[in-house]
Amino acid sequence: MSGKGFYRRLEGRERRKRRVRKKISGTAERQRLSVFRSNRHFYCQVIDDAKGHTLASASTLEKDFKQYWNLTKTEQARKLGEIIAKRAIDKGITSVVFDRDGYKYHGRVKALAEAARENGLIF
Repeated sequence: MSGKGFYRRLEGRERRKRRVRKKISGTAERQRLSVFRSNRHFYCQVIDDAKGHTLASASTLEKDFKQYWNLTKTEQARKLGEIIAKRAIDKGITSVVFDRDGYKYHGRVKALAEAARENGLIF
């Protein structure tokens, strides 16, 4: 990718990210579920912003996730939502704030959020 369009798109996401993060922050009671989406992979983590610690994380790059690589990206995101919900609940986290990180609540981001909700996370 080259040209000004790529950088403008990147700057736009960064602007949206800052706008979202002004309103959203994780506390000790409700941690932040943050997502990052690349063209190939998907990453999510539960963060306590008060302490600055990551409490639970999941990614499509993990060895355990290799069995799901034959699924579509949206189905992988749905599976990742199930995994992060399970890991968060195992750590005693039931309620989170969803941080879409400047991405539209659509497609893979929406699939991950809905799967996390279906598997016990409240947001």
